[in-house]
Amino acid sequence: MKIRVNPSQAVGRVTAPPSKSMAHRQLIAAALGQSPRAVENLEWSEDVLATLDCLRALGASVERTGHGAVLGGLDPFAVPEGAVLPCRESGSTLRFLLPLALLSGRTVTFTGSERLLERPLEIYEQICAGQRLFYDRQRDRLTVRGPLKPDEFSLRGDLSSQFVTGLLYALPFLDAPSRITLLTPAESASYVDMTLAVLRNYGIRIVSVGPDRFHIPAKQKYRPHPVRVEGDWSNAAFLEALNFLGGNVQVQGLDALSPQGDKVFRTLLEALRKKKPVLDVRNCPDLAPILMAMAAAAHGAIIQGTTRLQYKESDRGTVMAQELEKFGIQAVPEADHIWVEDGTLRTPTQPLDSHNDHRIAMALTVLLTLVGGELRHAEAVAKSWPGFFDVLLGLGILIERVEETAIEDGPGI
Repeated sequence: MKIRVNPSQAVGRVTAPPSKSMAHRQLIAAALGQSPRAVENLEWSEDVLATLDCLRALGASVERTGHGAVLGGLDPFAVPEGAVLPCRESGSTLRFLLPLALLSGRTVTFTGSERLLERPLEIYEQICAGQRLFYDRQRDRLTVRGPLKPDEFSLRGDLSSQFVTGLLYALPFLDAPSRITLLTPAESASYVDMTLAVLRNYGIRIVSVGPDRFHIPAKQKYRPHPVRVEGDWSNAAFLEALNFLGGNVQVQGLDALSPQGDKVFRTLLEALRKKKPVLDVRNCPDLAPILMAMAAAAHGAIIQGTTRLQYKESDRGTVMAQELEKFGIQAVPEADHIWVEDGTLRTPTQPLDSHNDHRIAMALTVLLTLVGGELRHAEAVAKSWPGFFDVLLGLGILIERVEETAIEDGPGI
């Protein structure tokens, strides 16, 4: 889908969408309860739907109810033999559920896009090799078979916090205690804090020994706990960025006490008003695309802690640099930082491309509200926020769909 965004300012009041990161965690914990409980306030994004489909495939009772779901009854020791879990493009779904799939000793296959199966999984591969468990990774699928055993799990902390979360969900079921030790400093540690907060609500005890070591007691059970998913600070950053460009948007439904690390976005956006600030996204990498876009609209920036951007839905630092060049702005991705140069923003003379990445699509759309232009493969926003363009239209942003020729509308990147 190609859209045209005309120069316009956003004005109005809007409620932040539900947090996708919290939704994954709440849904999995609810499914592991012995009796069904409701998880309210869900956005039916592609990633959330993938998690629901996979929980159902593992044997959970799942019923959608308007803007929520009722889940429960998942026994990870009794998953169906040969279960196939369709993860689509959701890295959270795959990494969160893989350790649970290893508990039963039955064969489970995860499917997904090629890009998903290209993303780092070696931590789980090493665990399976160390415990002599079956692990077969192909271009579009990953097949595993346990049973996973209690252990001292030592893993890198700088690759993704999602591996820690996946283990924290599964290890409490085992019949002896386990430990997780991070061999390198944790990045995105706030995401582990989110996991720990959800697990506490469901009666699961994890003992944190500093930021890099976790003790997981054995033989625990998930206590059913009805919840409402909180607002998403990650996606709210795109709304607040409209204010950075001169809009007047009031964003409601955000919890100031949330463990979400991306709530730092207001501080980072304010810093961009200075000349060439230095920003660190090590603990909030999902903010990098919108910060790069706003740096292009302001005075440039140096954005640090960007190594893991290459492992996202796209190589975000590289593709944002490619798209910003169409605005006349130079950006240079290097080993662990990105330079966004100061320059004069101009209207792109060729369509931008989302590279099939939802956060790239949203960041570029926000920047286009300033100078206008076209964006191809805009449908990528459905991965986390299907209603994004409707919300912008409601705020007065001028967006229209553009018909494409067969050649223009070829396969996405």
